[in-house]
Amino acid sequence: RKNTKRVPSFRKLLRTSKIKLDNKLKNKQYKQQSAAKKYRKEQKKLREAVRDAISRKPFPLEECKKKQIAEKREEEEEEDALPLDMMDEDDLKLMEDLAQKASFLTRDLSSNEPVHLKKRKHESVIDKYEKVPRRMQTEPEKELIHLLPIKDKGGIIPQTMEKPVLNVAQDEEEDTEEMEEEEGFNEEPLPVLTPEEMAAQRRQKLQERKMHIAALASAILSEPDNNIKKLKELRAMLMEQDPNVAVIVRKLVMVSLMEIFKDIAPSYKIRPLTEAEKATKVKKETQKLREFEEGLVSQYKFYLENLEQTIKDWKQRKMKKSNVVSLKAYKGLAEIAVKCLCELLVALPHFNFHNNIIVLIVPLMNDTSKMISELCFEAVKKLFKQDKLGYASLGVVKVISGLVRGRNYDVRPEVLKVFLHLRIKEVELQKDSEDIAPKKKFMTYKEKRKNLSRMQRKWKKAEEKLERELLEAEASESKEKKLKLHTETLNIVFVTYFRILKKAQKSPLLPAVLEGLAKFAHLINVEFFDDLLIVLHSLIASGGLSYRESLHCILSAFHILSGQGDVLNIDPMKFYTHLYKTLFSLHAGGTNEDIGIVLQCLDVMFAKRRKQVSQQRALAFLKRLSTLALHVLPNSSVGILATNRVLMQTFRKMDLLLDNESQGSGVYLPELDEPEHCNAQNTALWELHLLQRHYHPTVQKFAAHLIVGAPTEGSGALSLDLSQRPATELFEAYSMRGMTFNPPVASVTPRRKDTFSQMDSFIDEELNKQLQQHISETVVHQPLDFAKHLKKSSLL
Repeated sequence: RKNTKRVPSFRKLLRTSKIKLDNKLKNKQYKQQSAAKKYRKEQKKLREAVRDAISRKPFPLEECKKKQIAEKREEEEEEDALPLDMMDEDDLKLMEDLAQKASFLTRDLSSNEPVHLKKRKHESVIDKYEKVPRRMQTEPEKELIHLLPIKDKGGIIPQTMEKPVLNVAQDEEEDTEEMEEEEGFNEEPLPVLTPEEMAAQRRQKLQERKMHIAALASAILSEPDNNIKKLKELRAMLMEQDPNVAVIVRKLVMVSLMEIFKDIAPSYKIRPLTEAEKATKVKKETQKLREFEEGLVSQYKFYLENLEQTIKDWKQRKMKKSNVVSLKAYKGLAEIAVKCLCELLVALPHFNFHNNIIVLIVPLMNDTSKMISELCFEAVKKLFKQDKLGYASLGVVKVISGLVRGRNYDVRPEVLKVFLHLRIKEVELQKDSEDIAPKKKFMTYKEKRKNLSRMQRKWKKAEEKLERELLEAEASESKEKKLKLHTETLNIVFVTYFRILKKAQKSPLLPAVLEGLAKFAHLINVEFFDDLLIVLHSLIASGGLSYRESLHCILSAFHILSGQGDVLNIDPMKFYTHLYKTLFSLHAGGTNEDIGIVLQCLDVMFAKRRKQVSQQRALAFLKRLSTLALHVLPNSSVGILATNRVLMQTFRKMDLLLDNESQGSGVYLPELDEPEHCNAQNTALWELHLLQRHYHPTVQKFAAHLIVGAPTEGSGALSLDLSQRPATELFEAYSMRGMTFNPPVASVTPRRKDTFSQMDSFIDEELNKQLQQHISETVVHQPLDFAKHLKKSSLL
């Protein structure tokens, strides 16, 4: 019959669901198992039939009685044998043929003689019967295992070995007896320990675990290639079940494994081997290295999964069935797990599963636990600072952007402030069509052939080859790769910033966004400048920003205009006006730290845009900054006076404010918030005389320097230490955050007064003698009787 079943096509297999394919595989396996089971049943039946035939009593072999013997056997088999419907036809036929052969019943099964060998005349039937081995009914069933045959002169001798079948009932009885013994053992009362004994026992257990951890760790570190399997043993201790030492042991194992992986991890990423690589034969050293790398990656993966599970259990407040670790202890375990992940994030940015660690760490930056979030912040900052190429930074920025968008901008501002630590100073800007077009060669092949001789062409070819090798040595390719990565990273950062500016202007993330724009504004594409400046001005004009946020807006706008924005014809007068208005909101209190942002704004607005600033505007800012220097702390005063020095040296006619008799048109209006119209040329810098008597010596020096017109040479000039440092650096150098005074205050040693050598010189001599005598006497302690004293006092 022709098989009409067709083999399914590849397209049909693709359409077949995975569940259906799994069911087909299970059905196939079930059929194979049932067929094997059926075969084993048939073999068992056959062995039972053979055993019955051997154990049955043999009859004398007489030809006249053959028929009677056959009839009797048939009757006995009908009584004892299985029903015919439970036996196959082949087995039944085989048993009938064997029963007819007398040699089968009388043959010595232990002998190796062939079945058809003729019997000797003198050998009686009884002797033959005696040679048949006896089998007891209680003897366990034995299964024959066929071995390789032996060949000798007589022919091939088959070899078999008997495999005893285990008695299931006996095993069950032994198991029940063991269980009863264990129950009886458990029923015995445990000895009651005192608290001191329990503490000593706990210390002993802990010491044993520590020694075991140390032994495993030292063995792995000494020979990582040979002892990589011990990593599994050490990792198994993360599941410590003894409740007395479980928490401490798990913490120790976490930290130990972290340090081990930091030490033995190679400086490259391990990739899985392809099928072709696995099939090829390699040297023993190569095979050993492959096994080491495979074991290392698998154990590292399991370790990271254990850390992740620990953090998840703590976050979900899950309680394990074993109750080995309490919920309170899970917080400590989670903190250690986060520390280990942070260390691995910073130490192994090149190794496998680094992106998985980033995905675990970044959401924890927004965690409610302050300790865990700070650990993650510090780890990401370190990663940004040490990431030279930019692969790791790009991965972190992608995850942070997804987190901010996924949480609908409801994250902590510190999550976005991490972007400020990115090491991005240069990006790929959009190139013109001339730059994109391929550069033409200086000379074509025909021109070379025409204009150059054979020797010159040879030298030209050698020079070009040398130039190519030099370019490879300079690693220009890695530089291009780095620029591409930085460009992609910064694009994601700006997309995040612009989304928040557009959709969440009242979000607490706005200050972090403005601060980030102020840092990276010079790297923004020129196409976005107009729209971004309009958004920044609308934010300032809305009045909903704090002074700090408005300062960041101003700084961002001027960074944009001072970089590629020079080509734009934009007048930033409104930003000058707003900064002039904001200056008097700063003082010596909490806002003193924001003077640093003001100094950055002034540097960008005046020093880098000196040609676009009018004299009236410069005079107005010089006067207002001098007034502000009286209201702030010494470090801010030093920074402001350093800025005033730059203004006086950059712009002409600033010495008008040092002359008390010079007058112009109008009167100075200090309350007016328009720097162009406040008539600052009609006032004087009287604040410098007050600052000359300031308690800080550096402020005094700057005030005295400015009063004489800020000269660069002569007796009124500043020292090089003060004159060559920018205002922002001086502001940080003289900061009082650490409760220290710069320069340090000289210690004044008080004058020593005449002191008396003997403290008892004021006491009279007689009184002194009595005191010494009283001190030398021995005091006799008598028992106190309060009842007797009370009786006496009541009688009185």
